[in-house]
Amino acid sequence: MFLTLPLLLSFGVLSTLAQNLTSSSMTTLSLTLTVETDVPTSTGLSNGLALTPPMGFSSWNQFGDQITEQLFHETIDTMASNGLRDAGFIYINLDDGWQHYKGNRSQNPLEPDPVKFPSGMKALADYAHSKGFKLGIYSGPGDSTCAGYTGSLGHEQEDANMFASWGIDHLKYDSCCSEGIDAPTPEVQAIVLKMSKALLSTNRSIVYHACHCGWANIWEWAASEGANQWRIGQDISDDFNYPGNREKYYFDVLDMLDRGNNITQYSGPGHWNDYDMLIVGLDGNSSQLVGTGASNLEYRTHFSMWCMVASPLLIGSDVRTLSTYDLQTLTNSEVIEVSQDPLGEAAQVVGTQDPGGDLQVYAKAMADGSYAVALLNRGPVTADMSISARRDLTMPWDRYRLRDLWKHKEHGCYDIPYTIEVMPHEAKMLRLWQVDKNATAYTVWNLKLEALRVFEMRKVKPLNAANLPFLN
Repeated sequence: MFLTLPLLLSFGVLSTLAQNLTSSSMTTLSLTLTVETDVPTSTGLSNGLALTPPMGFSSWNQFGDQITEQLFHETIDTMASNGLRDAGFIYINLDDGWQHYKGNRSQNPLEPDPVKFPSGMKALADYAHSKGFKLGIYSGPGDSTCAGYTGSLGHEQEDANMFASWGIDHLKYDSCCSEGIDAPTPEVQAIVLKMSKALLSTNRSIVYHACHCGWANIWEWAASEGANQWRIGQDISDDFNYPGNREKYYFDVLDMLDRGNNITQYSGPGHWNDYDMLIVGLDGNSSQLVGTGASNLEYRTHFSMWCMVASPLLIGSDVRTLSTYDLQTLTNSEVIEVSQDPLGEAAQVVGTQDPGGDLQVYAKAMADGSYAVALLNRGPVTADMSISARRDLTMPWDRYRLRDLWKHKEHGCYDIPYTIEVMPHEAKMLRLWQVDKNATAYTVWNLKLEALRVFEMRKVKPLNAANLPFLN
C-alpha cells in the first residue's frame, strides 16, 4: 500500500539541496513523500492526545501491588509541593493492584479494593484534578492481569465506560502476561484495537498506553490503532549497564537505548516509543525490579537520554523520599524542554568517536531550528568528545552558539568543533543554534564575553547584570 507522509529533513538529509538555500530557510525543511510501506494502516484512529511525551508517576516499580488511597494522596501532595508538578509531571498512574479481586473476570467483577481505596476511584480522580494532576489506571485484556487481579476480557466497553465515569485520564493496558511473547501479531492487534475503540467511544480524553513488552513489533502498527505509547522492550532493571540481561529478561539503560536506535521513525507527536519507567531514585531498593541501582551521574544520564529519545517520563520511585540531587535531575527545565519539544523528534545516533563504539553522539532537531545533542560516554574512562555542526548534524553552519543544559551555561560562538571531557557513563547535554556569519548578534555576543573577561580580570564590582547593563 502507499502512504503520503510529511518528511522532516533533519541532520541535513539532502544536504546538497540544503546548501543552495539561504540560512533563514535552513531551520526546518518539509516535503511530502509518497512511499510504499508494510506498516499497517487498518484504522488510522487517533484521540489527538499526548502531542508531547506523557510525564508523571507510576506505582509499580517501587510499590508493586501494595498501593493505597493514602499513598496516592501523599504522592499527589508531594509532587504538588516539590516542583515535580510544575516541571510537567502531571500523570499520577495506578499500576496493577488497585482491583478488589484476584482471579478470573468470569468469576469476579472489576472494582476498586474497598480497603485500599475506601473513597473509590472517582474521589481519587477528583482529588488529583483539584491539585492540577491527571489520574491513570491499569488493566489488561486477559481474564486476569500480570499480578493476578481481574482483567477486562470480554468487558472492554463496560470497563472503558467505567474508567471514563471515574474521570480517568490515562490507561495502561497490559497484554504482556495474557498474550505473551509468542502471541501472533494479528491477535495482539485485535486486542489493542478493541480497547482503543472502546475508549474513543466514551468521548473522554484518555491517553492510551498499549503495553506488550516490545513484542509483536508493536511500534510498527500501534499508532494506527490509536495508541499513544507502547513499550519497546521488556522491563527495565535498576542498572545502567549490566552484562547481558538479568534473568534473561530485563534490559538495563544502555540495552533499552540500543533497542530503540533503529525504530525512532515510529515515534512522534501523539504516538511514542516507551523505553519504560524512569529508575531515577530507586537506588537498588525497588520491590519489583532486579538491579543494584546506579550512581547519581548514571541516573542523570538515564534521564537525559530518555529526554533525547522522546520517551514518556514516568517516575518509578517513591517521590516522597527523593534526594535533592534526584529532584534537581528530574526538574531541569532545559533538559525537559528537549523532551517536550513540539516537533517531537526522537534522537538518533549520528556518530561514534572511538573504535569500540563507546563514545556516541546523539542528536535531534528542535522546533526552533536548533539541535539538541547528547555526548554519551558508555565506556569506563573519561574521554574527549566533540560536536561539529557540519560533521555530525550535516548542517552547513559556519558558526554556531552552544549551551550546556546541565550547567545552564552558554559557551559562546564556534566555527570549529566544540570539544569537552566526558566522564564514564556521563552524557553531556548540549543545544546548538546557528549564528549567521554576518549577524550583529555574533559581534555583540563576543563583545559580551570580552567584557565579562575584562571585568573578572580587573576584579571590579561583584559581577552581575546590574554592573553590566549593556548585557541586558
